[in-house]
Order: sequence, then C-alpha cells, then structure tokens
Amino acid sequence: MYKAKIQEQVFEFEFYDQKALKGTVNGEAFSMDLAKQGSVHHVIHNNNSYTIELVHFNKEDKFCVLRVNNREITVSIEDRFDQLLHQLGMDNMNTQKVNEVKAPMPGFVLNIMIQAGNRVSKGENLLVLEAMKMENMIKSPSDGVIKSIEVEQSDTVEKNQILITFE
Repeated sequence: MYKAKIQEQVFEFEFYDQKALKGTVNGEAFSMDLAKQGSVHHVIHNNNSYTIELVHFNKEDKFCVLRVNNREITVSIEDRFDQLLHQLGMDNMNTQKVNEVKAPMPGFVLNIMIQAGNRVSKGENLLVLEAMKMENMIKSPSDGVIKSIEVEQSDTVEKNQILITFE
C-alpha cells in the first residue's frame, strides 16, 4: 500500500501488475492505458487523456513535481516502510535540527564560500577542506542560517573540530 499526497488530498493506492496500470485508489479499482514518448507519458483513464512529464524528483525527501496537461503539481509519496516508521514514531529522525558542522577529517581550510548571516540550503557548498592532497567540499547538512564561522581560510583543523555553527 502506498500513499500519495497532493496539496491536502491523500490517496491510498496499490498496484496489481508490474507496469502499475491496474490497482486500487482509495479502495476503488482502476485501469489505465499508457504510452511513452521520450520523457512524456500519455495516460488514458476513464476516457480522459492526460499528458504527464516528470519535472523534478527528490528521492531523499520522497516527492516529485509532475506536469499534468501543462499544470505542475507536487506529489509526496509514502511506501509501507514510511508508514511503519510513522506508526512507530520514528518518521522524523532525519529532520533533526543541525546546530554545527564539524570537520570530517583533519585538514587545511582552502576556501570559505559563506558568511555569518547567510541563509543556506541543504547540500549547498560551505567550504573546501584539503586533506591528503584532495579537496573535499563540505556541504550544508540542512537548511538554515549561518550563525558563525569558527575557522578562517588557511587554518589547519582537526577531526571533529567545529567549522560552522547554525542559528
């Protein structure tokens, strides 16, 4: 059983075949025809035609943006494992607030790309740490605002030394 959420509407669905063309949505059976042309899918369901294209897919956060008949919609999806984690109260373990970024290894600070007060997004480049003659990009582990930068360019750092703190 899967759950899909579009705005505030929740749909529970499951598939009966490998191609996901037959199954149930909210307990009602469905069947559809599908044709694919490049990255665009053409679906016929209940005598209605839909053109569907994947605009963006975020595997980590389990959502995608689809263009359906030239209208973009955001769909978040849960599988049975997500639902089980939710039932056990363990579904928000990855969303804990990060207060600091520590050096993953001893090294030398080559470049700092942010300043205190900057708003950063998860995955955004923060600084370059050279270790064993290799440049390592240190990225933001979450969205947030930089409170302070605890190192300067050309500093030597030890493993687990605090590099950056978040508000």
